[in-house]
Amino acid sequence: MNIIRYDPAHDWCRLQNEIGRLLSANPSRTVTDEGAAHDTWTPSIDIYENKDRIMLDAEMPGMKREDFDLTIEQHVLTLHGKRRFEKSDEADTYHQVERSYGTFSRSITLPQTISEESVTAEYENGVLHITLAKREELKARRIEVTDRVIKFKTPKIMRV
Repeated sequence: MNIIRYDPAHDWCRLQNEIGRLLSANPSRTVTDEGAAHDTWTPSIDIYENKDRIMLDAEMPGMKREDFDLTIEQHVLTLHGKRRFEKSDEADTYHQVERSYGTFSRSITLPQTISEESVTAEYENGVLHITLAKREELKARRIEVTDRVIKFKTPKIMRV
């Protein structure tokens, strides 16, 4: 009979590798007849601000301007669209497709300090730049308080 030495570190490493493998897989990914992978794709967005405005940069590589819409309603900015899989040639056989395609929608609630009328957007090199101007906040103002002086009229006395 052989003696087998138990090594808990080996079992722990094997378990860690298995969990890592399971978490790295994308269970929502499906391959269609065209061979393209479709899953829930959303563009990455950076949000930053300065004293005058808030800026958003959304990465949408390989998309055309007509592939997405940008709306703002009741201080909610919504970006939605579809990234399409474009097969270059019907004779091509894809062995691996790692980029994601499909519809997406991102909604971002904006602070009340944003002026919805002054939103601008530019699309350049696969990045959508959105600029939201901040409203002029009401500044504190000094209210002058005056003394109220009440003057009474003295009644005229009539003599007969």
